Amino acid sequence: MRTVSGRTDHVVVVGAGLAGLSAALRLAGAGRTVTVLEREDVPGGRAGLLTDGGYSFDTGPSVLTMPDLIADAFDCVGESMADWLDLRPVSPIYRAKFHDGSALDVHASPEAMADEIRATCGPAEAAGYLRYVEFVSQLYRLEMRDFIDRNIDSPLQLLRPNLARLAALGGFRRLAPKVAQFLSDERVERVFSFQAMYAGLSPYDALAIYAVIGYMDSVAGVFFPKGGMHAVPRALAGAAEKHGVVVQYGTTVTRVELSGERAVAVHTADGERIPCDAVVLNPDLPVARRLIGVPLRRRLRYAPSCCVLLAGSTTAYPDQTHHTISFGRAWKGVFDEILGGRLMSDPSFLVTSPTSSDPTLAPDGRSSYYVLFPTPNLDGPIDWEVEGPRYRDRVIETLESRGWDGFADGIEVSSFTTPLDWEQRGMERGSPFAAAHTFRQTGPFRPRNLWGENVVFAGSGTQPGVGVPMVLISGRLAAERILGPDPTYRSRAY
Repeated sequence: MRTVSGRTDHVVVVGAGLAGLSAALRLAGAGRTVTVLEREDVPGGRAGLLTDGGYSFDTGPSVLTMPDLIADAFDCVGESMADWLDLRPVSPIYRAKFHDGSALDVHASPEAMADEIRATCGPAEAAGYLRYVEFVSQLYRLEMRDFIDRNIDSPLQLLRPNLARLAALGGFRRLAPKVAQFLSDERVERVFSFQAMYAGLSPYDALAIYAVIGYMDSVAGVFFPKGGMHAVPRALAGAAEKHGVVVQYGTTVTRVELSGERAVAVHTADGERIPCDAVVLNPDLPVARRLIGVPLRRRLRYAPSCCVLLAGSTTAYPDQTHHTISFGRAWKGVFDEILGGRLMSDPSFLVTSPTSSDPTLAPDGRSSYYVLFPTPNLDGPIDWEVEGPRYRDRVIETLESRGWDGFADGIEVSSFTTPLDWEQRGMERGSPFAAAHTFRQTGPFRPRNLWGENVVFAGSGTQPGVGVPMVLISGRLAAERILGPDPTYRSRAY
């Protein structure tokens, strides 16, 4: 594994996102002097925070899986996650609602999920689901250790026995047809294949290896921190500062000063020059590359985007679960529309109600909602300055037609984020999901996390990819580029 060259006594981390904080904790635990520079006034990056009228809204990811990765970051500085975070399992993980009026509650326990499927879809479908669990569990074991949770310098490093096992298992076939080998009820197929959108692909285009995303939530479980998702970066930043990491908020980095291909200092908008022995760049990869003045040589394909409505409301729904997925009648055509630059004509969408798990996130007697509608990114022809307000109205109309009666009348405060807003926050092509996980942008073919002598990248745009677990891993991989492989990590993780 390649590592940075020269001294690494002082490392500057640009961006206090989850990846940057994961890297900072590991570096501090190894005795490095670490300075984190964050342009916002709070940590979190894409896992941001909006407060308004007594409501606290998470502005980024709403689904937390694989908390052991968070615990490991705390462990690097001798801290226990339980002392910093109160994580509670979400049950059911999701409630899936379908156009015919039926519903499925998704459970982390395979036995409970099989019972749910048996009651709704019959015993044959339940048996198929249990076979599917065996498949994704094998897939996870084969992928995680050799292909996700390690630094890769060359595709030749993938030539391991597990590569042949992955191929034999069917990991390199298309996801939707692979899921259909186990499941025949379209409703259950959707529940276990929609996660391909997180990777920026249709289930009909994504490789079956991305079934591992479904494993992370629907088998391993989903959690929610008391205080909201933003409690995670707050806790990570707090632990980092306790162990000597200097975090400068409200600090915008304008460039990384290079001597040849070596970073020697970081410059801020306030005119400060901060010398460094190595730098970890956590912004979206194109932004990070602009900071070093060396753009990517290749044109990347970016994942679709989304519109997010945050709403504080006087209206509560008695049957509201923490996460609800509302599926429209259309399915394959929806992906064709989004990937073709068009809005969904028959939307499928996510509604998260954080106050279902933590009422303190809203004033007494109030509820908060996080509504996510997938959309094309800015490569599409949509003029979001014009379409944004209209689409917000359409989102609310769709909610009310799908069972969230009176949603508009209950809104006290709200915020609506479009792909144009994501771009203005530093996300290339207006996509919070970064580069799509096509074959040519996956694993060793994804942009690498080491440039020159001592510049390291972290976050969703580099290896291993998109999602809270992946960016936490990317922080660890970035730290290993500076420190060398952690000999204790494998024994902790496996």
